[in-house]
Amino acid sequence: MSDANPAPGDETPEEAPGAAGAETVRTGADPGPPEAAGEGAAATEDTTGSGGADAPAVRGGASPAWAAVGLAVVLALAATTRFLTSWVPEAAAGTALAGFAEAVEYPVYAILLGLLGNLVLTLAGVRDRLAPAFRTEFFIKTGLVLVGSTVLLDVIVRAAGPAILQALFLVTAVFLFTWWLGGRFGLDDRLRALLASSVSICGVSAAIAAAGAVQARREQLAYTASLVILFAVPSIFLLPWLVGVLGLDDAQAGAWIGGNIDTTAAVAAAGAIVGEDALQIASIVKSTQNVLMGVVAVLLTAYFAVKAAPAGEGAAARPGLTTLWERFPKFVLGFLAASVIATVWANAGGDGAQDGLDTAKALRDWFLIAAFTSIGLEFKAGSLREAGWRPIGVFALATVFNLLVGLVLAFLLFRGFSF
Repeated sequence: MSDANPAPGDETPEEAPGAAGAETVRTGADPGPPEAAGEGAAATEDTTGSGGADAPAVRGGASPAWAAVGLAVVLALAATTRFLTSWVPEAAAGTALAGFAEAVEYPVYAILLGLLGNLVLTLAGVRDRLAPAFRTEFFIKTGLVLVGSTVLLDVIVRAAGPAILQALFLVTAVFLFTWWLGGRFGLDDRLRALLASSVSICGVSAAIAAAGAVQARREQLAYTASLVILFAVPSIFLLPWLVGVLGLDDAQAGAWIGGNIDTTAAVAAAGAIVGEDALQIASIVKSTQNVLMGVVAVLLTAYFAVKAAPAGEGAAARPGLTTLWERFPKFVLGFLAASVIATVWANAGGDGAQDGLDTAKALRDWFLIAAFTSIGLEFKAGSLREAGWRPIGVFALATVFNLLVGLVLAFLLFRGFSF
């Protein structure tokens, strides 16, 4: 990388004041680009509180007609995923590949089809026009609310204690380790805050909240988002494999996956690969961990307002309850509400209750498949070319630390958990 284009970790907020890429992310707003793959690019286009991923025509200024075509692409790939999920095992029955075909779950097909669609649309020159329809955040959060309808309240109550303990210990340990390591590597404090938040809590969503709290530059947010996806996508397949190697039960597997993979979409994908019980625990653990995002954002806001940000340099507003509520992941409330409704329905609905629960599960699968497909469709590696090696090294070492600490906590806290 040339001297004219330094790594984000080497820059200071005063550099390149006129460059669009050096704009800071405003505090007190929730930009909300997608939480899974590819939001690195999206984050560069709207991270200043103007509506985020759900704002119309943010990315590329696409017309509603193009957005409709993009949605049709997502639905077509989702339908193809459902077809392959049932057809491949049937076609492989009685062959040497039968066991492998049975083991491959729908997240794998959805992500691979999304990446293939990404390539085709990019080569055709229309991907950016269709991008407003690739609503990973909307799909995954709706899907996770529906996951709540398949997790009866008694499971949440029994998992809440271990999940809260794991979240508190894991988030604190990983955040402090990453912050310390970023300092040792000489990274800018704002980039350190983004990396530490994303690794310790929930990937891009946490990085967005941290970016608003510390007034990070847009390229730093895009950069962090790209690193999150670079590490999260392989984890979807690596962690389920390691679960088998280590001999973890479903509860321990779900807790380890939920506490370590950095994006909620990737957590759901990996949990689904392991199994339904693992997906339930992974969702509970990740949702519990997500709640701490608001707490960390408030603490970072206070730290940078009082200590880190020089006087007169756009100091963040004094944090308060409003800021905490703005950063709170609202879909967690939907997850809990859906679980309460499903529990009441299961206990009072009689013989027909299961039909309603099955319908909710089918809708859940459709939304999750759309989210996993969008992971592949949104993926962009362009920001990584501007990275340099130091932030990548920090992120990689922090990820390993997260995996090791998370494994110990999941093994101890969820040992003997029964569904």
